[in-house]
Amino acid sequence: MKNIVLCGSMTFIDKMKGFSTILSEMGFVPIIPEEDRWSEIRDEDITEHKRKVSRDHFNKIADKNTHAIFVINESKNGKDNYIGANTFAEIALAFYFGKDIYILNDIYQPYKDELMAWGSQILNGNIKEVVKLVRF
Repeated sequence: MKNIVLCGSMTFIDKMKGFSTILSEMGFVPIIPEEDRWSEIRDEDITEHKRKVSRDHFNKIADKNTHAIFVINESKNGKDNYIGANTFAEIALAFYFGKDIYILNDIYQPYKDELMAWGSQILNGNIKEVVKLVRF
């Protein structure tokens, strides 16, 4: 089975959980980010917490058993197909380590050139396309 790491804004964590179930049914081992528990973190520890969870998720992407990343890019704050800074960094890392990059919805225009140059596969909302595109 192939590991696939889900990426995206933590605003989309519930969607990631739903897609995780679908990907599992499709034969993948989905890995989702650690859910933030901001109410449990003291203000002075937020920077260190963000550093830790980012590093942990980067390590999951870089793992030799990870085949691909799956980016959830819904609308957020009036921006269609939103990809934030952290998710963009995760995509760059996946590209660097030779992982397949699947983007759920259409291309996020501010990063269009890089996303296309890095071989991102745009699924246009159809998660079932992952099975057709995966190189086993």
